[in-house]
Amino acid sequence: MRILLFCSFCMWLSRGTDAVDLTEMFAEIRSPNFPDSYPTDSEVTWNISVPEGYRIRLYFMHFDLEPSYLCEYDYAKVEAEGQILATFCGRESTDTEQAPGHQAILSPGNSLSLTFRSDFSNEERFTGFDAHYAAVDIDECTERSDEELTCDHYCHNYIGGFYCSCRFGYLLHSDNRTCKVECSDHLFTQRTGVITSADFPNPYPKSSDCLYRIELEEGFFVTLHFEDRFDVEDHPEVSCPYDYVKIKAGRKEFGPFCGEKSPGQIETRSHNVQILFHSDDSGENGGWKLTYSATGNSCPVLQPPVNGKIEPLQSQYTFKEQVLIRCNTGYNVFKDNLEMESLQMECQKDGTWSNKIPTCKMKETRMK
Repeated sequence: MRILLFCSFCMWLSRGTDAVDLTEMFAEIRSPNFPDSYPTDSEVTWNISVPEGYRIRLYFMHFDLEPSYLCEYDYAKVEAEGQILATFCGRESTDTEQAPGHQAILSPGNSLSLTFRSDFSNEERFTGFDAHYAAVDIDECTERSDEELTCDHYCHNYIGGFYCSCRFGYLLHSDNRTCKVECSDHLFTQRTGVITSADFPNPYPKSSDCLYRIELEEGFFVTLHFEDRFDVEDHPEVSCPYDYVKIKAGRKEFGPFCGEKSPGQIETRSHNVQILFHSDDSGENGGWKLTYSATGNSCPVLQPPVNGKIEPLQSQYTFKEQVLIRCNTGYNVFKDNLEMESLQMECQKDGTWSNKIPTCKMKETRMK
């Protein structure tokens, strides 16, 4: 490989080309005519590129260029991503000249260029340089920046790349980096309960669309109460463009809600409630928590029959609540020409009682 590489340099010299492209994983680079003295008025650039997932490590085994103030005559310049990483000249470093010595240069990405330049003179017959480069694996899992996290949960490095995985209960998003939760259909049928964003109070997952359904028997009304601790990504100028909570209750809609102000208490006036929570692919917000309770439809206040009583006697009755009508001693309940010891009544979903208040008649009167 190296012999072919040197021959390509020879062809370049004969054609007068000023750039050489190198794509091998490793190679040796020599200044023109090395180890003899390099020519005057010469300039050549080696453009090195390796596959994604690698960096380039460049180091010099021999270095002998004409010294000059700030390397303004002859130099070897190393550049990457539009920036100069180093400019070398001379044999040893001084206050105004820098020689590579035994230090290696590591590119920030997968490309790097090395430029050799000589001016019009080489009177002392400086010999130039002998350099080597090699592709070095990037450990994306440890070298990631805070601004752009590589993986949401777990990062696994391998030679030339990396892959992400998620904690139990999470799914890897199509971007192969973000961990989302499967929360498309949570059903709640109890009259009271607690609902939170995933991982609350820790930051909720990205790129998720969650649906929480509260489905109760008709006749109940659901009340939601969000805790004061509420943290959903917001925008200072646009209303909830990123993450948000929306609530659907029958034909009514509440929200979207986002930011740090809690929605507080919401009277839905419905027995079927849907809570939708959407998160985009960015942000580290704490989420939300709510408790819900069900209140039944109210029935009219009952008045005890004459010579009778109601158990329990309350100022208000709601759906599903029951009462027992009893008569005083010496009286029996009389309903639809039927005599009985007591009568049970239930508050129904439409706000009416299952029976009308009966009468209490004396036993002796009934026997006559």
